[in-house]
Amino acid sequence: MTVEEYQVAQLYSVAQASKNETGGGEGIEVLKNEPFPSEDPSVMPKTPLLDGTYDKGQFTHKIYHLASKVPKFIRLIAPKGSLEIHEEAWNAYPYCRTVISNPDYMKENFVIKIETMHVQDDGTSHNVHCLDEETLKKREVITIDIANDPVSRQDYKPDEDPSKYKSEKTGRGPLVGANWPKQTQPMMCAYKLVTVEFKWWGLQTKVEKYIQKAERRIFTNFHRQVFCWTDLWYGLTMQDIRELEDKTKRELDEQIKTGTVRGTTGTDD
Repeated sequence: MTVEEYQVAQLYSVAQASKNETGGGEGIEVLKNEPFPSEDPSVMPKTPLLDGTYDKGQFTHKIYHLASKVPKFIRLIAPKGSLEIHEEAWNAYPYCRTVISNPDYMKENFVIKIETMHVQDDGTSHNVHCLDEETLKKREVITIDIANDPVSRQDYKPDEDPSKYKSEKTGRGPLVGANWPKQTQPMMCAYKLVTVEFKWWGLQTKVEKYIQKAERRIFTNFHRQVFCWTDLWYGLTMQDIRELEDKTKRELDEQIKTGTVRGTTGTDD
């Protein structure tokens, strides 16, 4: 898809995935969804986005109620209330910054920062986040292929398999073979820079590795959905998306109070 199409596709898919993950006292609670810049200081980014050129967009603040969605070893040691994770996101598309934290319990000892740049290419750009040489040396590059990378049995759904899906509205897909990124047009890549810090003696390395693995799982499954939901989001406008987000917030507020736990659960792999 194009970078412009992806802006709608991503926001549509976030709204749908949120509903799939919410119920029975767990899931996603939306606290704020409003434009920035703003006179409200809580809406403004703590530091400039990238090089300062991305200074306006949409801010969201969500709380993730996670109890069953983390591995057992974390549930055993985590105090009550500590499995509520806050997500603050500044979407200054095509650049986005997301900061995930646990301010009520771990405070500054836990943070996941995800910076995303969306580029109309096939994943071959070297340094879209403008990292300095020292940071580049620490960076590990992982390529996610939404058509060919394996997914777990519990995550796999035939109707969310890009190697089988064909869009009726656009004619795109299925994505077949190892070289589909070189053979597909239009083609774009979401470059995600994930920085994890978890300061807990004896658990830091294990948890940081788990988080990086979990992020890859989330990115893979989510972008498989984004592509396979093409006929659901294609043709929507940003006004349609804002109306959908308002409706989704109302549904989530009700859904989290009722029903059973839904969606992705934690594993101990």
